[in-house]
Amino acid sequence: MQNTQAHPEKQWLDVNEKPPIFSAEYWKCAAHQLRDVRILCIAAILIALRVALKSAYIPVGENLNIYFGFFVNALGAMIFGPVVAIIGASISDTLGALLFPSNGAYFFPFIFVEIAGSLTFALFLWRRKLSTVRIILSRFAVVFICNFVLNPIIMNWYYAWLNNGKTYKFITLPRVVKNLALFPAEAFLLVLFLGALTPALTRMKLIPSGQDKLSFNKKHIILLAVLFVAAAVFVLTYYFVWLPSRG
Repeated sequence: MQNTQAHPEKQWLDVNEKPPIFSAEYWKCAAHQLRDVRILCIAAILIALRVALKSAYIPVGENLNIYFGFFVNALGAMIFGPVVAIIGASISDTLGALLFPSNGAYFFPFIFVEIAGSLTFALFLWRRKLSTVRIILSRFAVVFICNFVLNPIIMNWYYAWLNNGKTYKFITLPRVVKNLALFPAEAFLLVLFLGALTPALTRMKLIPSGQDKLSFNKKHIILLAVLFVAAAVFVLTYYFVWLPSRG
């Protein structure tokens, strides 16, 4: 017991050991990654890569682009856990804003969208047995939390800060349709990406041993369809039922 407590980074290196997310031990182990030189070096590399790929994307249609950055984000969160992921997201967002400024004034609260995405990926993937279902759900959670909830709230805050009289609708059909259209392709590609790297990461002891080979079958296609429909129902209910009732 004393040896385990002295070296929490040695815990949970097998997929059969499932640390409870809300336990103190889980977060102590996550914080201990800050003392691991190898993890910090990997985090620095992935942060640099994430910043470099911030504007790189795969065009899949008119105004539909799959950005490379979220692949790196998921990979990093899976390797070094929630504590380092939060710090990495903060650094990459700040560096990205400084090196590749977008149109408009820099607004600090947008950093919380980056943090939420990295934290969500980490809670789903770090020290866990990887599966196609878990990866699909992790991407869906990030899309829902960041794109449908946090980003609109902060955009409203941003317009209020600018004091330009503009407002930002919590949900707009074009933006939601865009995110829903991209989600199945992003989830599919993320499964392929992490699945291809899993054997090497296991040999390097960066993720727990005993991982199964990731595959994509009819069950997963059905899951994607169900999540897509559930999100669409949520959006349509909000847009055509809740909003008119507020008026």
